[in-house]
Amino acid sequence: MSTGVEVQHACAAPDIPPPVKLVRWAEAALDGRSQDARMTVRVVDEAEGAMLNERYRGRTGATNVLAFTFDAPELPEVRILGDVVVCAPVAAREARAQSKRLDAHWAHLVVHGTLHLLGFDHAEPGSAREMETLEREILDGLGYPDPYAAGVGP
Repeated sequence: MSTGVEVQHACAAPDIPPPVKLVRWAEAALDGRSQDARMTVRVVDEAEGAMLNERYRGRTGATNVLAFTFDAPELPEVRILGDVVVCAPVAAREARAQSKRLDAHWAHLVVHGTLHLLGFDHAEPGSAREMETLEREILDGLGYPDPYAAGVGP
């Protein structure tokens, strides 16, 4: 599988995982699910996160992760999936509040967002179970605990 995961830092928050980790987490979610995929992981501050959340979801304030699929005609040699946007300050607050290791929470957010780019969702109970099961399997393969386990967070 040939993937291209670009990382963009649009903020200078402390404790942002290095690009190599962000790429590894996205590639783990893509593994076996998309060939020749291209995507971006963008790390943003609270102001940009809030603006994107309000503009595209109609919700006030920043959220932890957003996924924006790219809906353009496919190029024969590449599939452009879209962008996963992680709000660094929200991710850090959530990790502290849920007593999670910061890198484990970031890994979950990147995997979760990447799965959204691949068409997975959690709008209905059946699709939520499928997506959460997949997240658990991917994160386990990366050496991270079940993000949905009791005492680990929502």
